[in-house]
Amino acid sequence: MAEFRYNPLLDDWTIVAGNRQSRPDMPKDYCAFCIGSGKVPDNYDVLMYENDWPSMKPIPDEPDDISTDFYKTAKSFGKAEVILYSPNHNDSIYDLSDEHVLKIVNLWQERFTAMKKDEHIKHVLIFENRGKEVGTTQPHPHGQIYGYGFVPLRIKVELENSKKYYQQTNKSLILKIRDEELKENKRIIMQNDSFVAFIPFYTDYPYGIYIVPKADNLNTIEDFSDKQKYDFALIIKHMQGTFDTLFNKIFPYMMGIYQPPFNDKNYTDVNDYYHFHVKFFPPLRGENSIKWNASSETAAWAKTNPRIPEETAIELQQAYEKYKRSL
Repeated sequence: MAEFRYNPLLDDWTIVAGNRQSRPDMPKDYCAFCIGSGKVPDNYDVLMYENDWPSMKPIPDEPDDISTDFYKTAKSFGKAEVILYSPNHNDSIYDLSDEHVLKIVNLWQERFTAMKKDEHIKHVLIFENRGKEVGTTQPHPHGQIYGYGFVPLRIKVELENSKKYYQQTNKSLILKIRDEELKENKRIIMQNDSFVAFIPFYTDYPYGIYIVPKADNLNTIEDFSDKQKYDFALIIKHMQGTFDTLFNKIFPYMMGIYQPPFNDKNYTDVNDYYHFHVKFFPPLRGENSIKWNASSETAAWAKTNPRIPEETAIELQQAYEKYKRSL
């Protein structure tokens, strides 16, 4: 059973997916994503793999007969896909060649374009969960793509504030954040011709990196030139390498690629004020210390950063220099 249930307090939908309770942890002697499992082709570089335990479907099941005059349910329209980065079980992105990482970016672009064609899908999030600290049960290098049948709450809040800022200034808020970080030049971690990675002034995660294009006209991954796709592959690769260099171990994170919604009449002008960017949410606050989202963060959404962003920026800048020397 999978369905959407409406939360009237937040004007948002909860994805109720009872089928995912049966999702197994990966056995020690078996990986569905490895060649020879019978679940993937005998040869692949990168691959879209249909999620075995989807929380949303293009043709969803009927919701349970549990709605009332007050409580609303809806069909869980959407799509859940897995993106396999490599056939090699122990690879990290930075182990791969630049051309191989570019294949991942091309597949992200391809799947984003495909999901947009489904009129029931309103928003696409390309994301990755990495490390046991964020609940990853499958260490094989992979990410995921969710196509949602609604615009999720965090996205809606960002869109509302971005539109408000645009109406006041005629400027994009995410691009203004980028420009402020470039001007101050305190929290920049790395950059290339097309992208810049930085810890934003206000981050609530000690190592919460943003990656933002340098061009002002990139709304979605579909807008990238070949040069921009290549530079994006490089900065993703080197960012992960820098993270792992920081504490000389696999660095856990949640990563989301943010793009405007579509197929929604409320956001017909969204490309004026909301632009492509990437956010990392790493749960570490030190080498062996977790930054938990506990009661204040969860119950009140009152975020607390236990580290000073300028200090963690220096740590990552130094890790990046060390990582570059290892190349």
